[in-house]
Amino acid sequence: MSKKKIFGLDRNVFYIGLTSFLTDTSSKMVYSVMPLFLLSIGASKTSISLIEGIAESTASLFKAFSGYWSDRVGKNKPFMIFGYGITALVTPVYAAVTTPLQVLLLRFFERIGKGLRTAPRDSLISGSAPKNQAGKNFGFHKAMDNSGAILGPLGAFILLSVFPLNYKYIFLLATIPAVLGVLAIVVFIKEAKARPTAVRKKFHLNLLPKKFYFFLLIIFVFTLGNSADALLLVKTAETGIDPSYVPFVYMIFNTVSVLLAVPVGKISDKIGRERLIIPGFLIYAIVYFLFGRFNSINIFIFLFILYGLYSALTDTAQKALVSDIVSNDLKGTGYGLYHAVLGITLLPASLIAGIMYDKINANAPFYFGSAMALLATLLMIIFVFKYRNEKQVEE
Repeated sequence: MSKKKIFGLDRNVFYIGLTSFLTDTSSKMVYSVMPLFLLSIGASKTSISLIEGIAESTASLFKAFSGYWSDRVGKNKPFMIFGYGITALVTPVYAAVTTPLQVLLLRFFERIGKGLRTAPRDSLISGSAPKNQAGKNFGFHKAMDNSGAILGPLGAFILLSVFPLNYKYIFLLATIPAVLGVLAIVVFIKEAKARPTAVRKKFHLNLLPKKFYFFLLIIFVFTLGNSADALLLVKTAETGIDPSYVPFVYMIFNTVSVLLAVPVGKISDKIGRERLIIPGFLIYAIVYFLFGRFNSINIFIFLFILYGLYSALTDTAQKALVSDIVSNDLKGTGYGLYHAVLGITLLPASLIAGIMYDKINANAPFYFGSAMALLATLLMIIFVFKYRNEKQVEE
C-alpha cells in the first residue's frame, strides 16, 4: 500500500483519478458525438445499439480475464498500461473511418483496452486505502472520471460549433488527453498488490460468497434494461435542437454526477451501500419512464440532471459494495466478474432497445428500461432483508 497522501487521498487513488480524468476527457469527446457521427454515415438506431452492445460485451470478457489474472500474478499496473494504451492508439483512427462497420471494429479494439484495465484499476483503488474508506475513494475516482466526462463533451460542443458536422477534428484532438493518461500511470502509480498466493492460483467460483452472486444477479436484471446512453442522445437530438448542443446536454448529466460523487461516497461509508443503490434504481426507473413519455428538450434537460443523481448514487456504492463483500486476495477476480456481468448484459440490452426503437416506437425501450429497474429495486430490497437477517442469526 502506498503511504503518501495528496489532498488527504492515497497517492495511487489520486493518480488513478487523474488518469481516468484524462482518459474520460478523450473518450467522452468521442462518445458524445458518436451517435450523430454514425447517423451521418448511414447507421440505423439498431446498428448504433448493436455496435455499443458488441463493444461493451467484448470488454466484459477481458474484464473477467484481467481481474482474475491480476490476482494470480499479483500485479495491476501492467494491465492498466496496456489497457489505457490501446485506447490512446485507437482514438485518432476514428478520423479516417467512413462506414459503421469500421466504427464497430475500432470500438471492438478500444473496448478490449477498457476490459484489460478496469478490474485491475478498481482492485488497485480498493487495495491502496483502508476498507472503511472505499466509498470515499471510489467517489473521488468517479468524480474525476466524470469531470473528464464534462470537459470532453464541452470540447466537442465547441468544436462542432466552430466546425459544424466535422467530426475528424474531435477525434484527433481527443488523442492528446488519452496519451497523457497513459503517461500518468507509467510515471506516478505504484503497485499495491501483495505477491501471488496459492489461493489465487487455485481459484474456484465457490471461494466467493453467495451474497456476491446474488448481487451480480441484481446487476444483471438492472443492466438488461440499461441500454447504452447513445439512445438517450439520439432521442435528445430528435427533439429538433441543433446537433452541436447534444454533447452539451450530455455534459449536464456528468456535471451533476461529479458534484455528488464524493459526498455520496462518504455517505455510503456511514449508512451502507444498499441504502443508496435502492433509491438510485428508483430514480433511474422514473427517468426512463419520463424519457418514454415526453419528447421535450426542456424536460430532457431536467431528466439528465436526475440521471446524474442516479449515476452518483449507484456507481460508487456498487463498486464499494463489491469491495465490502470480496476478500482482499480475490478483489481483482470479484471486480472482473462484476464488470463482466455489466458488459455481457449490455449486448442483449442494447439489441433489445435498438430493435424496440426501430420496430415498435421511440418510447418502448425507455418503458422497458424503467420496468427492469423497478424489478431490480425489488430484488435489492430482498437482498437487504435476506442478509440483514442472516447477520442477526450469526450474532
